[in-house]
Amino acid sequence: MYNNILTSQDNGITKITINRPSKLNALNKETIQELHAAFRVANLDTDTKVIIITGSGEKAFVAGADISEFADFSVSEGGNLATKGQELLFDFVANLSTPVIAAVNGFALGGGLELAMAAHFRIASDNAKMGLPEVSLGVIPGYGGTQRLPQLVGKGRAMEMIMTAGMIDANHALQYGLVNHVTAQDELIPLAEKLAGKIMRNSSVAISAAIKAINSGYEDGVNGYKTEIQQFGNCFGTEDFKEGTTAFLEKRRADFPGK
Repeated sequence: MYNNILTSQDNGITKITINRPSKLNALNKETIQELHAAFRVANLDTDTKVIIITGSGEKAFVAGADISEFADFSVSEGGNLATKGQELLFDFVANLSTPVIAAVNGFALGGGLELAMAAHFRIASDNAKMGLPEVSLGVIPGYGGTQRLPQLVGKGRAMEMIMTAGMIDANHALQYGLVNHVTAQDELIPLAEKLAGKIMRNSSVAISAAIKAINSGYEDGVNGYKTEIQQFGNCFGTEDFKEGTTAFLEKRRADFPGK
């Protein structure tokens, strides 16, 4: 079905693996299209409660964008590349109603780090290296990196990382708040699955509402508190709310219908 990615679904988790090991899983146009399709399918699948995105092999999550594809682009082509990429993949992932965990194994550079930052949160293997090296090529991050990195690590650290084009290791990323957990490489996917399991015990409808409310706090001209009030109110009309509150009062574990 796909040339550059692998997908599997098991126990409520859809795993999407970028599979271009000879190119260190670099993002080319086709891979971005395939990722969009796979995320879209997973998000519409009622059996999928959590999505895990990772890279194949032990060297790289995604080592960047495929530079050979755009080295000779004009100004308008460059702008179009960023616009389409953000719409198709990066903003699309950030605003999915299904939680997305990025399991960063190895290098996450340029577009790779931007993809990881678009996920709802990140975990990393202890050999992971992260950075936005675009200025070393005479360009800047174009897939949301200049916006999401400061939101996650603060303006000063983001400025330094982008200006120096340097890489940080997994422990620095943890210290910066760029990733939530660091673990051994062979424990990375099991940890992602364990976290997914904790997420799946809760209401998928409420989680979708929380994603919307949290994201709105980072949108220009949008009052995140108002979005929270609206989403909070909407929860009262759901079957999950009735089940969650009834289960609490009856001192039993909730069995959420996801509606």
